[in-house]
Amino acid sequence: MAEIIGGGTPDTNNADYWNGDIDWYSPTEIGEEIYVSGSRKKISQLGLEKSSAKLLPKNKTILFTSRASIGEMAILLKSATTNQGFQSFVIDEKKLDIYFLYSLGFKIKAFALKNATGSTFLEISKKQLEKIEIYLPTLPEQEKIGTFFRQLDTLITLHKREVLEKR
Repeated sequence: MAEIIGGGTPDTNNADYWNGDIDWYSPTEIGEEIYVSGSRKKISQLGLEKSSAKLLPKNKTILFTSRASIGEMAILLKSATTNQGFQSFVIDEKKLDIYFLYSLGFKIKAFALKNATGSTFLEISKKQLEKIEIYLPTLPEQEKIGTFFRQLDTLITLHKREVLEKR
């Protein structure tokens, strides 16, 4: 249903790998917004080629933090890369609705926290994440559920803005 792809970091001592036009996310940038389309740091094409970072496709990827606040998620609106603090989900659009999967974030996060390991800091591996079992309705049902949750999230966001503006 989805391919799980980890991230990577180009050599930070090589200036040719940085300040390009390819978004490169770190876990601290994820969790506040449902959608993301511009990272704080950027890498160059050479940085992408010379590191284990992978270019993730827009509108098909859910960034998922795998360490340092495990389980934060965001839907990618612009192709991008991540550092190694991610195990991102790239969906098969013929089998899975992206917002439906995003709406199951609480379940994925609970699984990740339960199965994370590490002594210095907890981390969930790709191998462990691949073991999660999620029961899925048909794609048309997923799309309806995803649309419902997208509309609900939009209303919640608008309400929060109204409350903040009144303060």
